[in-house]
Amino acid sequence: MQYIYENFTFPPDQSFTVRSEILEIKKYTALKSHVNFEIALLENCSGKRFIGDHIQDFDGPELVLLGSYLPHCWQYYKAADPLIPTQAVVINFFPDFLGKELLEKPEAKQLNLLFAKAAKGVLFTGNTLRDAKMIMHQMLYVSGLSRVALMIRLLDVLAQSESSVVLSSPYYNTVESSGEAKKINKVFDYIFQNFKDDIVLQDVADLIPMSSAAFCRFFKRSTNRTLIDFVKEVRIGHSAKLLLEGHHNVAEACYNSGYNNISNFNKHFKEIKGLSPRDFIRQYEDKEKNGIGAQSL
Repeated sequence: MQYIYENFTFPPDQSFTVRSEILEIKKYTALKSHVNFEIALLENCSGKRFIGDHIQDFDGPELVLLGSYLPHCWQYYKAADPLIPTQAVVINFFPDFLGKELLEKPEAKQLNLLFAKAAKGVLFTGNTLRDAKMIMHQMLYVSGLSRVALMIRLLDVLAQSESSVVLSSPYYNTVESSGEAKKINKVFDYIFQNFKDDIVLQDVADLIPMSSAAFCRFFKRSTNRTLIDFVKEVRIGHSAKLLLEGHHNVAEACYNSGYNNISNFNKHFKEIKGLSPRDFIRQYEDKEKNGIGAQSL
């Protein structure tokens, strides 16, 4: 299988994200990994799961916690009930989303043990699955501190679970320690620190080091996107954050995100976000008025 390293950015008004998505009944052929943790609830489907070096069939709802850089993929074979959509509720977060101080408290001992197990993937069943499912569905319809409270409750349910199993073998090391992941992370760090300036292909390739041609093949294989596309996504993501914070107009967001041409900025923004910058702001404001929040932006 192909490995794809995903870059995931959080909206400016959220320290973690919750989303619901419809699953396609098909065999996915790429193992994905990302720096953030993930809690995935899969419903009304059966298939095969790939977590680290773990491979197993699954049937019915399942709940999995994934740690940083843990390769994962699900292949969906059929819906348990063809009249009901197959869906996933996915939460992406970092363990210290409420601050590192919380994890240093004695009350967080079980939580830290849970996060340690996440490096190999954890499957939850029984009452834990039932209780977590209820909480995760509630999280889709609330925002602000109400969602944060539910997130803490969810993590406590998982940390206290007596019906969980670690998926990957004791000898499995996550891709975080592999040379390829370290190379990709070095590139990501460089782009995040320098996206407001001109990015020169050979300068990035020298970080590895590789020739420009070899680097382009390596980056495309590892991330399923070109370097140009990745830089574009980072710049547009940053500009969207500036616009949602409300302290910058479109022109200021453009020039503070590495662009020196409004026309090019508008074109790229619509390409990435599906909306012009002004329509993007209007949609966010409408969602705020309706109490939906910005999770779908």
